[in-house]
Order: sequence, then structure tokens, then C-alpha cells
Amino acid sequence: MKHVHDRKIIHRDIKSQNVFLTKSGMAKLGDFGVARVMNNTRDLAATVIGTPYYLSPEIVQSNTYDMKTDIWSLGVLLYEMCACKPPFNGENLHMLAIQIVSGNYQAVPNQYSLAFKNLIKKLLTVDAKKRPNIEEVISDPLIAKNAKRLMNEDDFNVEFKKSMQHAQNIFEKTKEKLESQVSGKQP
Repeated sequence: MKHVHDRKIIHRDIKSQNVFLTKSGMAKLGDFGVARVMNNTRDLAATVIGTPYYLSPEIVQSNTYDMKTDIWSLGVLLYEMCACKPPFNGENLHMLAIQIVSGNYQAVPNQYSLAFKNLIKKLLTVDAKKRPNIEEVISDPLIAKNAKRLMNEDDFNVEFKKSMQHAQNIFEKTKEKLESQVSGKQP
């Protein structure tokens, strides 16, 4: 998903049926039939598209959305993998929509770590502005540790070092700005 979002693409149909496993056990995201390429990362889309169980609250409410709609769908997918059922379910589309917008779902089964439960909770944040972006997701210690373990070093460096460097640059600029404000100098 990071690879896709880095290229300003919203997948818009992340679900278990669109995740494929290779012979070597690598998971790959497929079926880009309804994906949308954005002009820049701040663009918003408005088309209602996707599989109902995986729709984000912003799509259900016919609001504009961005790449964080894919983050929501990832949360639904991870929950579904743990609980063997989707987090939101209704007798009809209207009831499903109400559940999605409320953001209320049964707890993730107890056999999963608190860190994993908290990750799913972050991904299923109803307010898209508070939902993490892909950079924040991969910075989660649980994801970063496992990504490094599952990827060869070259692939890891290509996909993750840029993000980590970007985050470091933001931190350094913020630190410099704060230091200059304390000292009264312009950055």
C-alpha cells in the first residue's frame, strides 16, 4: 500500500479478495480496476466506489476522501483476518452504513497483542483527519519490525528509508524552528 500511495494512487477496493499470496508467501495487492491516480497527495475524490464492508465513513457519508480511505479498508481487512468476520455488519446496506459511521465494533479476539489491537483501532478511526496516513502506519513499531524481518535489505531500503528520512527531515526542521523561537532568531 505504501508503494501505491507513494505514487499518488488510491486503490479504493482493498479487501481480502484483492490480496494475493505468492508461492514464496509474499502478500501482493491486486485488482486496480477502480483505483484513482491523484494529481497530488492533497487531492480529494468524491466517487462512491468499493465493496460495502470495507467502505470508509467518509465514503458512506458521501464526503470527499483521500488515501486514508485505503487505511480504513486495511483496518477492516486486518480485523477480518483476526476475527474471521468483518468489524461492521448489517442486515441491509443502511444498517451497515450506520455501523461504519459509528465506528463501533466488537473487540479484536484476545489472542492478539495489545499492540496489534491498537494498530487496528488506529486504522479504524472514524475521523479521517485523525486516522494515520501510510507513513504513520509503517512507522508503527509493530509494522516496522515485521517489515524489516520480511523484506530483503535492498527492498526495505527502497520502500522505507525514504519514509524514515522524510520523517527525520520533518523532525529536524521542527526542532530547528523551535530552537530558533526559543533563542529569538529566525530559522
